[in-house]
Amino acid sequence: MFRTALRNVLAHKARLLMTVLAVVLGVAFVSGTLVFTDTVGKALSGQSAKSFDGIAVSVTADGPTRNDEGTKEGEPGISAQTVDKVKALQGVDTVSGRVSGFAGVADPHGKLIGSGWANRGSNFAAVKDGKDPRYVFAEGNGPAKADEIALDKETARRGEYTVGDKVRVASNGLPSEYTLAGVFTTEDGQVNAGGSLVLFDTATAQKLYLSPGFFQELSISAKPGTTADRLLSEVKPLVGKDATAKTGAALAAEQAKDIERQMDTTNQMLLTFALISLFVGIFLIYNTFTMLVAQRTRELALLRAIGANRGQVKRSVLAEALVVGVVSSALGLLAGVGLAVGMRSLMDSIGAKIPAGPLVVSPGTIAIAIVIGVLVTLLAAWLPARRTAKIAPVAAMGSAHLPATAKSLVLRNSIGGALTLFGLAGILGGAMVGKDGKMIIGAGAFLTMIGIIVLLPALSRPVIAALRPALRKAFGVAGKLAAQNAVRNPRRTAVTAASLAIGLTLVTALSVLGVTMGKAVDRMTTDKLKADYKVSLSGGFGGLDQSVIGALSKAPGVKAVSPQQAGSLRFGGGKEFSSASGVEPAAIGSLLNIEVVAGSLDSLGKGQVAVADTTAKSRGLKVGSVLKTAFDDDKKADLVVGAVYKEMDGMLSPYVLDYKILSAHEEKPYLPEVFVKMDGGPSAKAQQTLVDALGKNPAMNIATQQDMRNELGGAINTALNIMYGLLGMALIISVLGVVNTLAMSVYERTQEIGMLRAIGLDRGRVKNMIRLEAIVISLFGAVIGVALGTFIAWAVGQTIKDGVPHYALVVPFGRIAVFMLLAGVVGALAAMWPARSAARLNMLTAIKTE
Repeated sequence: MFRTALRNVLAHKARLLMTVLAVVLGVAFVSGTLVFTDTVGKALSGQSAKSFDGIAVSVTADGPTRNDEGTKEGEPGISAQTVDKVKALQGVDTVSGRVSGFAGVADPHGKLIGSGWANRGSNFAAVKDGKDPRYVFAEGNGPAKADEIALDKETARRGEYTVGDKVRVASNGLPSEYTLAGVFTTEDGQVNAGGSLVLFDTATAQKLYLSPGFFQELSISAKPGTTADRLLSEVKPLVGKDATAKTGAALAAEQAKDIERQMDTTNQMLLTFALISLFVGIFLIYNTFTMLVAQRTRELALLRAIGANRGQVKRSVLAEALVVGVVSSALGLLAGVGLAVGMRSLMDSIGAKIPAGPLVVSPGTIAIAIVIGVLVTLLAAWLPARRTAKIAPVAAMGSAHLPATAKSLVLRNSIGGALTLFGLAGILGGAMVGKDGKMIIGAGAFLTMIGIIVLLPALSRPVIAALRPALRKAFGVAGKLAAQNAVRNPRRTAVTAASLAIGLTLVTALSVLGVTMGKAVDRMTTDKLKADYKVSLSGGFGGLDQSVIGALSKAPGVKAVSPQQAGSLRFGGGKEFSSASGVEPAAIGSLLNIEVVAGSLDSLGKGQVAVADTTAKSRGLKVGSVLKTAFDDDKKADLVVGAVYKEMDGMLSPYVLDYKILSAHEEKPYLPEVFVKMDGGPSAKAQQTLVDALGKNPAMNIATQQDMRNELGGAINTALNIMYGLLGMALIISVLGVVNTLAMSVYERTQEIGMLRAIGLDRGRVKNMIRLEAIVISLFGAVIGVALGTFIAWAVGQTIKDGVPHYALVVPFGRIAVFMLLAGVVGALAAMWPARSAARLNMLTAIKTE
């Protein structure tokens, strides 16, 4: 029987090609994901381990902490006195102190080099012979004076800088000019991710990023004969409770685990889409084996008649599936390795450089690829094999196309109806639960999808029958025959349409949610913002220096300026902090559209506080209420509530007060953004005025209202495009399913097509018949997918609407129309080869075909 199965595989190579391709694509996605994440993870872990070479103990400052009374205790970092004590330990060889923060380098045209979030500055810490063990200098040397810096080699290359050149470096305030003292190489992960690294002398870096005389971390090397554990035990008492000391080996292991966790997140996301592709592939494989088995019904019946039992027939079909699964899995694994290499090259080409390292193809990846491919193929082939084995030999020899029994159809429709009802109830139930209902909706969506797939044969007849008059009227006989052919075998039509329905359900749900969120963000910006510009650091990571406020206020044509400073307050002697916004009282009303419920915003200028209405209601506050307040520096004051405003989630904190009051109690105020309004409104000239006022700082992002919409909307669209790309694999497999179904259908109807040609149906109308059949099946699946995807998006929206201001479901009819059009185009393209094959059949040969 195995030889028979192998012969059948070799006899139907062309018909099994689509099945092989579907499994190859699915397995390639899975294995490529595993190889890519394993390779990147190992490379990053190796890079991380290198950064701890020669470090016996690392100490990290925890910063000031709060005691049981909530009072701040401790120093801002590790003091120079502590460093001296550590250096004096007998087993210590060298100690280097580090501080770091944001620093952006301008190219010769004034543009920022590198990604804003990955642009860093640190200090050059010479420990022996004037060298810093973390960096190898290709040119020059480390900075020795306040007006000198060193740059990483890639940043120097991109900026066309050589030793001795003047370089503009931006921090969170006005930029400064430095002399380039040296160019170094580094294995720093952020530099490899497309960022930049600027080295200052230690005193300058401390002034910029922490406080003079203090460090954020220490790297300690040991003398020969001193173990890291022994040194750790000696260092810990010296650094006290305000810092954390660990061995370099322990930190390297921790970072390796962190990298593994990060890669696991990427793995899970990519594997989810890979499994969706494999799930869609099951329908293609099922269809292929159903049709192959149907075409060989008489052959299998003959095997039964000469002595083969049911089990042998079933095993024969499954053996075919096993051969196909093994071959496809092996090819898919090879394709996956190629995909991983391509993904790595793509990451390098877009500037996200991955450290050098070998390609990792683990035994686990090989096993997973083979097992998944074989299991998916066997699972899809099991039902056709079981159904064929149950057919009586005499009945099978009498008809090659046995219809499904009434009992099986009733059972199928009953199961499908029950699953669909349970699933819809789960989706509705999750929507009613609210923010905690996402998992319920997910389970309900899965059940609904399975239920509809089971019901599709029953749904296909009435839906396609309703289209028959329109098809006949528009395309004549070809349209009528296409509609009849589409419902001739409802199970096959349903399975083909199901793969498209799954893909479009996910695409539609993502699109509806993405467009809805984009509109909500747009309305939030339009409704709440009066300012012409928002000034912030590029990349959005880090706060501005308060000198920015003064520089902008003095710029010509500026009408109003206000920071949106982030701070915190404690009330009534409690330990917990509440977020507060510091603003300019005289300007904030003309920059943000604040709806005052009670009192007046003018009270902010008198040192009073404005409270959001929801917070005021929950705490029983009103205008005139007195809040016993403790600031960040633990100083206390009584703040009077001067206004209650309608909550502005995403724009203002629950408490708003004069930024000067907030700043007076914070050592380094955190200022994420500044709003600006110009006399004549936004214009290119006005924007250039702000650029000049900020010293042409390349790290400053000056955004208009439209820029803000584009920034947030662009992030949503980028996420959607990534999702579309990942779902593209499933849709490609769906297209293969349509091609496969039509090719098999043409083969089965060879005699019928010959008869149609003989009675006058020309080649053009034969092609139209096949094309229209494909388009009808594709659109049928698309309609199901769009409807279900929109419903799921609505339900998910109910769980997030309370946390998204101005949320209102938006159905993007334009995008949905494009999806429907693409489904039709997919059907037409998928039909090209089968239609051409059908039209080229010799009618006399076709008529004689059994």
